[in-house]
Amino acid sequence: MITGIVGILRNGQSEASIGLRADMDALHVHEKNTFSYCSQHDGKMHACGHDGHSAMLLGAACYLAEYGEFDGTVYFIFQPDEEHGKGAQAIIDDGLFERFSIDEVYGIHNFPGLAEGKLMVRPGSLMASETSFEIVIKGVGGHAALPHQGVDPLVVGAQVILGLQTIVSRSLSAIHDSAVVSATEFITDGTVNVIPTTVTIKGDCRCFTERSLDTIRTRMEQIVAGLCQAAGADYTLEFINTFYPTINSHEQTAYAVSTAQQVLGINNVDGDCDPITISEDFSSMLRVKPGCYVLLGNGVDSVGGCALHNPKYDFNDRILKFGTSYWIQLVRNRLNPS
Repeated sequence: MITGIVGILRNGQSEASIGLRADMDALHVHEKNTFSYCSQHDGKMHACGHDGHSAMLLGAACYLAEYGEFDGTVYFIFQPDEEHGKGAQAIIDDGLFERFSIDEVYGIHNFPGLAEGKLMVRPGSLMASETSFEIVIKGVGGHAALPHQGVDPLVVGAQVILGLQTIVSRSLSAIHDSAVVSATEFITDGTVNVIPTTVTIKGDCRCFTERSLDTIRTRMEQIVAGLCQAAGADYTLEFINTFYPTINSHEQTAYAVSTAQQVLGINNVDGDCDPITISEDFSSMLRVKPGCYVLLGNGVDSVGGCALHNPKYDFNDRILKFGTSYWIQLVRNRLNPS
């Protein structure tokens, strides 16, 4: 069971509204930091900074509740289970946008490697989709000394992995269809002197458009089917969509850029950054409502430069003020009482 929280703050008479989203969940990672505030739960830590995201949104909620300075309704969305790609869709399916009249939605994620006090975003595709796959190749196992009596799924599996690497380089445009296809697991039921009966290949695909994903799926099916047929093996192929591409609305991105420039300064905001191949389930909300997702610098040095999902990661508390101020100013701008 996953549980989200939506806080509601109304001020003035306007029916306009805005949704601000922060993710809350931690990761199954054993923290290797030794400072006083490291995780107290073995095997679990905030290795992606979602605790910082929640703190920024809570700070904005406290300020706006005390000082107002807007006309309309703010929905503070605290979302569970982002890491598994299920939380956003779960609260949408539970009636988020039917129960709450939200006009547009916005989100923030900290970004190690980008200097603190800087922000980057782009209209359109900002972050990639993620679709995992599982290929099971079924051969005929046997004695390692008598391979001619069977159908070796290891050889077919090796050919499949090499074949998958031609999808991006030969079936997708290098300019218009950036994508990644990675085989990450190769599992057999054999032993040192036994040719196995089956091989399982797992991995995932990252891309920025539905068109690219359709091409990847089609070519993967063709490659696996062709190689298995040539070898006399059978196969199954399953795709599991985890994240949609994160596609920012152009109008809402312009609002986000303008707001960030007010808070951070024009020279500290990149409004047309390169897309990145990591994924984010805020994408599910952007399929339903217009909105924008931005990346806020966590730092480049020893304080905030450690990569996300790393056991040495540390959210940079110095960026809390930037995220909170961005939220406050965004509400002021979008729900302007004048």
